[in-house]
Amino acid sequence: MSKFITFEGVDGAGKSTHLAWFADVLRRRGLDVVVTREPGGTPLGEQLREILLNRNMSIGTEALLMFAARLEHIEQVIKPALLAGKWVISDRFSDASFAYQGGGRGLNWEKLSQLEQWVHPDLQPDLTLFFDVPVEVARQRLRAPASTRPDNVSLDRFEQEQADFFERVRAGYHRRVQEHPQRYIVIDAAQTLEKVKQKLEEIISII
Repeated sequence: MSKFITFEGVDGAGKSTHLAWFADVLRRRGLDVVVTREPGGTPLGEQLREILLNRNMSIGTEALLMFAARLEHIEQVIKPALLAGKWVISDRFSDASFAYQGGGRGLNWEKLSQLEQWVHPDLQPDLTLFFDVPVEVARQRLRAPASTRPDNVSLDRFEQEQADFFERVRAGYHRRVQEHPQRYIVIDAAQTLEKVKQKLEEIISII
């Protein structure tokens, strides 16, 4: 039976570090796993990702482009994989729009809910892992030299935001957890990598 699992958290929370390992464990269990990301996941989505991460724009434009990339992602990758019986693991989904554009940028929550209902009224993750970390810890990780970062690239325009922005993003995530507690598992991402991995192993054993 297919499942849709999303990884969420502020920039620097460490979710991406664990995602590939999580997928590999599932594959060793014999599951067919598709790993993807947002914004991105499709050729068009990746082009929109470059724009979103590197070009300044209005808040409304930012939200609309995020959901445009998401709609393409759903139609081209997520739904076909789920219908084929595969497991889909996505680095971010709509929760990120509520956290970043809603919490961080201050865009009206109801407008985001309307976009969510329009773009994927019948699709929500089966499980969302929220990697929660104090903002200062996340910022320390982001301040690491580019050569030590997993993708060896400089910070994008979201990652360059100030601490108060990330505090609002984190609060946005917590609001989503309160609104959808049935699908969230909150992980203390300030722990060591090994302790986080132990928590993920516990999760894998019950899904």
